[in-house]
Order: sequence, then structure tokens, then C-alpha cells
Amino acid sequence: MTMFAQLQSAFAQGTALKVISGLTNFDAAKVASVVKAADRGGATFVDIAADPGLVRMCRELANLPICVSAVEPEQFVAAVQAGADLIEIGNYDTFYAQGRRFEAAEVLQLTQQTRSLLPQITLSVTVPHILPLDQQVQLAEQLVKLGADIIQTEGGTSSNPNHAGTLGIIEKAAPTLAAAYEISRAVSVPVLCASGISSVTAPMAIASGAAGVGVGSAINRLNDEVAMVAAVRSIVESLATVQRPVTRR
Repeated sequence: MTMFAQLQSAFAQGTALKVISGLTNFDAAKVASVVKAADRGGATFVDIAADPGLVRMCRELANLPICVSAVEPEQFVAAVQAGADLIEIGNYDTFYAQGRRFEAAEVLQLTQQTRSLLPQITLSVTVPHILPLDQQVQLAEQLVKLGADIIQTEGGTSSNPNHAGTLGIIEKAAPTLAAAYEISRAVSVPVLCASGISSVTAPMAIASGAAGVGVGSAINRLNDEVAMVAAVRSIVESLATVQRPVTRR
């Protein structure tokens, strides 16, 4: 596995920003807006649905590494053939609303299947936040043994903020921040903290031990591309304000 040099550098510095258009978002116009905003705003890479047509479109729009997300390993193959640079099993947030759960055994199976299909490509795997924290850590360790190059955390859908404003933003990010703290101390691969992250909580993710953040709704829910670019830049700037801690394993 060879990870993009710019990704490796960003992870090492704790400044990696992945802008997510959505695992179930196949609307080409909306994906294009997110990708262009990510490029202009200074993101490190983008994460789109595992669709060959979207991959080819994004390759023309931006000069950023393209990650594709899916929960069906077979979908990765055509997307990688179309030019995807790395792949992500997850994020599962969109499925929880449908009553679909991802348990540890299934995530391990998906990882094994994906690695058998694509043994060389950079692989990121999301650890389901529905698991107790100690089981999330255990699963992350097992995933790395199976060949995961990046571990992603989540948790935004499980938190119910009790307050508005900044306090509510921090409350929303608490589950994924906690997971990033624990998992980053247990594995040697980069941890990407995603789900419920904003410019307020992105520096907290890095201070917690994450090597980068994944941000979706804080950007893709905006309807104006200028506002989307500004949102990306805000997160990029917030990441530049924090020193990544040295963790000892």
C-alpha cells in the first residue's frame, strides 16, 4: 500500500481534512459543488459515493485525492478502476436512521472481503459508534491487523445536544472525540475523526489524538458554493491552530 505523500504529510502534521459529500449522495451537481468547494477551500482530500461516473467527474473538477465510500465491497472495484485513490468502508450514519446496524463481526467481514478484492489500495474503515467504547478500540485493533490503513470514528447521530450554539456543537461531537482519543492510543495507523465535526471541534479532534477530521454536513448542507468554500477554509484554519500531541503506545 502506498498512501499519497500529501495525505501522509497531512496526517503526520494533524492537518488532514476530508470533505464528505455523502455515501448515498449520487446527485452529480451536488457532489460537484462539494468537491469544488473542498478544492478551493484547501481540503486535503474528498470522500464521495463509490460510483465510477462521480469519480471521473471529480477527477476533472479538482486535483485532490479521491476517496470513495461504500458498505458493499464489490462497489469499490469499478470506482477504483475509474480512478479512485483510496476507499472507505462506512460512514454508517445514513443507515442508522433506516434501522440498519453495523456490528463488529460484519465490519470485520466487509474488511476481509474488500482486502481480498483490492489488496493494495489505501483502505479506511469506520468503527461503528453503536459499540461500547472498549469494543470500538478492540475492533480498531483487529481492523488494522486485517489491513486497514486508516481508522475513522463516528458518533454524531448518537448524540443529542442539550444546548444551542457552541456548547451544543461540542456536545454533538463528544462521542466521536471520545472514540478518537481511545482508538488513537491503541493503533499505529492514522485516526480520522468524523461525524458531527465542525470548525469548533476540529482542533479538539486533533488534540484528542486524531490525525485529521472528516466533515460532511457542516459543508454539504450549505446551498451556496461561496459559503461552502468559506466553511472549508474555516476548518482548515482551525486545524492550523493546534499542535498534534505525541502519543506513546
